[in-house]
Amino acid sequence: MSLLTASGVALGVFALARSAGIAVLALAAWAREEQPLALLGRSWDSVWYQGIAAHGYGRTLYFEPAVIHSDLAFFPLYPALVRIVTAVTPLGGGAAGLLVSWAAAGIAACGIHAVGTRLYGPGVGTTLVVLWGLLPHSVVLSMAYTEPVLTAFAAWSLYAVLTGNWLWAGGLAALAGLSRPNGIAVAAAVLAAAVCEAYRIHRRHGRCSPGLWAGAALAPLGWTAYVLWVGRRTGDLLGGYFEVQRLWGSRFDLGRGSLHFARGLLVQSTRLVFPMALLIMAAAVLLYALLVVDRAPLPLLVYSGVLLLIALGGSGFFESKPRFLLPAFPLLVPPARALVRTARARPWHATVVVCGLAGLSFGYGAYLVVIAHTPL
Repeated sequence: MSLLTASGVALGVFALARSAGIAVLALAAWAREEQPLALLGRSWDSVWYQGIAAHGYGRTLYFEPAVIHSDLAFFPLYPALVRIVTAVTPLGGGAAGLLVSWAAAGIAACGIHAVGTRLYGPGVGTTLVVLWGLLPHSVVLSMAYTEPVLTAFAAWSLYAVLTGNWLWAGGLAALAGLSRPNGIAVAAAVLAAAVCEAYRIHRRHGRCSPGLWAGAALAPLGWTAYVLWVGRRTGDLLGGYFEVQRLWGSRFDLGRGSLHFARGLLVQSTRLVFPMALLIMAAAVLLYALLVVDRAPLPLLVYSGVLLLIALGGSGFFESKPRFLLPAFPLLVPPARALVRTARARPWHATVVVCGLAGLSFGYGAYLVVIAHTPL
């Protein structure tokens, strides 16, 4: 099966999963007399992105001296894409945001399939896409959010690393770095892989190709450029962006804030969203341990590890941490391989597992968007 045909299969499977999820969400929204497309296209951060797309940067909300929300916290690639779509089509900001996110999610699904297929075969590649489309927070992949854009660039950058196309890997990593703060994970993966490859070539007394060094140099440029641009705009070149994030309530404190929140969560009665987020974070740690035990390729370990470190080590918006891990698709490799083995030995068992995951994903996604009214 050619890469193009295989990508078509992956895209079809993913589209089927997410279409079913949107249908369940639509039924829940109509039952509450709300518009599903409005909920998907204009919820929480998507409103900020659409404001940047329409008017550029410059919006700031003041809540109290220590809580100031500036749109400089949001990276520029996604609103730039939305602005392009609104300029060349009659679509409004919400519809354009959904079009960008849905297209990016499809491209990401194809990239995830390509990575899984190259490493473990087409069965694992397809299963990896199914599991990614059925995560509890996979509803975000159908919203006007940036996670699909980051995942698309990340998946194809990792595929380029695995196939030795260093310039593509570095260029895509740079674009990933322009899409989200945790996009730096892609650059870290490319740099780690480049250093390992250079060391391997050196041990064989060979010479590294210029493309390898060029790709490594390109990888961190997108993330670094935006962080420095915000720093220059705020008057603090190296610290300005991180101060913007701090005033949003987000900072990297080696997990102290997350541990404090988790401790309070375990002793207090609270909404479903928060214990669910805690459970998902714990599962992510376990899946990463399994990925390490499976001896996954270094780029996948570094990419997933950096995403997990940022999610665990950052404080603020605990309920959003599962969303931050949506791009960490390599964490799904161990369960995907296990599910493929189960499907070969006991097909009905695998079918029950997939149906159960689908029910959880569709029901919880509808709950998050329509009922919970909790920031995503």
